[in-house]
Amino acid sequence: MADYLTLEALHDDLNQCRRCAEAGHRIESLPVFSDPPTARLMLIGQAPGVTEAESRRPFGGDAGRRLFKWLGRAGWREDDFRARCYITSVTKCFPGKAASGGGDRVPTAAEQKLCRSWLDAQLALIHPLVVVPVGMLAIRLFYPAEAKLDEIIGKSIIDADNRRIVPLPHPSGASRWHNDPRHLGKIEAALFALKMIRIELEL
Repeated sequence: MADYLTLEALHDDLNQCRRCAEAGHRIESLPVFSDPPTARLMLIGQAPGVTEAESRRPFGGDAGRRLFKWLGRAGWREDDFRARCYITSVTKCFPGKAASGGGDRVPTAAEQKLCRSWLDAQLALIHPLVVVPVGMLAIRLFYPAEAKLDEIIGKSIIDADNRRIVPLPHPSGASRWHNDPRHLGKIEAALFALKMIRIELEL
């Protein structure tokens, strides 16, 4: 993987990526990410959905609407957040529908591994002060694999690179976790932490 000096060079190569296709994995879209070059905040989702694949706009569907309602409680309007935050995901392309037809397919471990160096390059170039991983695939990048959402959401950490990590559950309407009333307080605690960070760092 090349060491990139600019986001433009990284994005040019990312948009031409053929790793999954060459490895025999089916993908359903071009890469999806947003790219404000001066962002100090990064949000990492799991993978684009079909709406995002069509628009190439991260979190542009139903889950995105719920996510931005949450972020509104932390003090960000959607347009302001998008202007200030670099939004990407663990895997960059829509993986297609699940075989059951009950939602989007979860990217395989092999697909996640193929895509990981792109995310590492994005983190290195953006060098964010704050990272918001959304959903377990993203959260596991920063927390032990055995950690559970009940133990993570509502608690922020500072990682080895001095980044503040504030995880959120996946905002899908089908999510059992965030729709459980017992977890609302944990989500509110995470949003309050983001609000305090936003004020402190003027994000």
